Formats: sequence, structure tokens, C-alpha cells
Amino acid sequence: MTTLTITPARAEDLDAAAAVLADAFAEDPALRAVVADGPGRSTRLTRLFRATLAAGPFPTGTVDLARDESGRILGVAAWEGPTARRGGVRRYLGQLPALLRALGPAGLVRAARVSSIFDARRPLEPHWYLAEIGVAPEARGLGVGGRLLATHLAALDRMRQAAYLESSTPINRRLYARLGFVELDAIDGLDGARPMAMLRPPQVV
Repeated sequence: MTTLTITPARAEDLDAAAAVLADAFAEDPALRAVVADGPGRSTRLTRLFRATLAAGPFPTGTVDLARDESGRILGVAAWEGPTARRGGVRRYLGQLPALLRALGPAGLVRAARVSSIFDARRPLEPHWYLAEIGVAPEARGLGVGGRLLATHLAALDRMRQAAYLESSTPINRRLYARLGFVELDAIDGLDGARPMAMLRPPQVV
């Protein structure tokens, strides 16, 4: 079993974290509605994740990294904090050049549409939002994602705060259910995907 260390990302870690997420989400059905197949898709995905990490989770919450003994990043969990919606438009406008390089004008319009669909379904009460979680291909099946989630969820339980996410696959929903997330409603309006909104109230510790 690989020994893992979970630590918050620093600014210089964001490029590597974005690359891990790009690999992890290469086949994600919801993301295909934003970044279509084609030449350079992996590079475009990495640019997209780099920009979204810098605009949301990194300044407002935490980007947790799971590293092995050599320091290599095996997993990433990006959480937006409860106040992340404040100033969100300004932060994303600051990343607009990077987003345009990743998506192009048409892709940026698609991304804005998908984002508005997701945002409309988020709870009104304060919560931590799991924006992204991904594990490097060579580390899948080793419990890396579970460790990343359990580490932050334990902190949320101590703070008595809720967590929220959207899950695109039944396999992931079963993992989240074991960690205390409950299904709310399926999210309609996306091309080729119907993610499930899931909420986790703080657990008794």
C-alpha cells in the first residue's frame, strides 16, 4: 500500500494538479459537453483546470493533494469554501484569457451554460463545494480518492459544516454514499450527462 501524505496545494503546485485532473476527467460525460474531442484536448483540459483552480478553490477554499513518498501528486481534491460565490465573477474574469485559450469563444459559451445549470442547483445554506476530485491513472483503485475525501470531511465534521457535490457516475455515487452523502435530485439540461446532486450534512464526531 502506497504511503500517502495529504497537504494543501501551494501556487506552484497548480500546474501539476491541473494535469492530474485533466487525466482523471478525460472521459467524464459532463465535461464532454464543454470540451469536445479533438487535437490537443488533453492540453485544453489542463488549461481549463488550471484556470478554474486559480479562480475558485485555491483562493476561496482548499486544493488538497495526495502525494506518495517521492512527492509525486497522485490525487487532487478541490473544494470551494462557503463564501466562494462572493466575487466569483471577478475572479473568473481574471482567468478569462486562460479560459479562452482552453475553450475558445464557443466553448466558453458552453462552459458558462453548464456552470449556470450546476450553480442553480446548489443549496442555499452555507456549504463546502467539491468542485473537482481526481486520481492519477497509475493510482486508481488504491484508495487515494477516499483518503482525500475523508481527510477534508473529517475537518468539516469538526467545524459542523455541510458538503455538496455533483456525481456523474453510479460508481462514484456509491463511494460518496458510504461517506455520508445523500442524493438530492438528478441535474437535467446537460448534453450526454445527468449528474446527481448530493449533500452531506455534518456527521457526529
